[in-house]
Amino acid sequence: MAESKGQAGAIAVPESDVAEHILVGRVGEDAAVSLLREKGLKILDRNWRKGRLELDIVCADREAIVFVEVKTRQARGMSDPAAALTLAKRRLVIKAAQAWLAAHDAWRRPCRFDVVCVRKDGLTLSAEHYRHAFDFSSALGGGHAAWQPW
Repeated sequence: MAESKGQAGAIAVPESDVAEHILVGRVGEDAAVSLLREKGLKILDRNWRKGRLELDIVCADREAIVFVEVKTRQARGMSDPAAALTLAKRRLVIKAAQAWLAAHDAWRRPCRFDVVCVRKDGLTLSAEHYRHAFDFSSALGGGHAAWQPW
């Protein structure tokens, strides 16, 4: 029986007991990592967390730090993966990116926000990579100072 990977001290849960949407999400993130590596990006972090903030994938694209949100859906599902990236979700990703930059003392590096949309149809996966999918100014709204010092 395959078991899901857990953190130190966590109880391993049999994969058969994990919700289907969680398994689909894992498969989608694996597909996204493969696609990003094929495109020459270096994976720095996966599922990085600080408190309730999480980043799916953090990459380096030359000098730029790339924060990648992965949206995976079953082909039979009703919604488009890109539609799941609401304004509220973009704001959370930006806050998580700020926390990652602070934790890694990387404020001086240029950044961007990408999205990888993955559709799963049976055993077939299709993935699309959207560079510069959104920026911080549209998600933060008017009246906010730039969040990077350049």
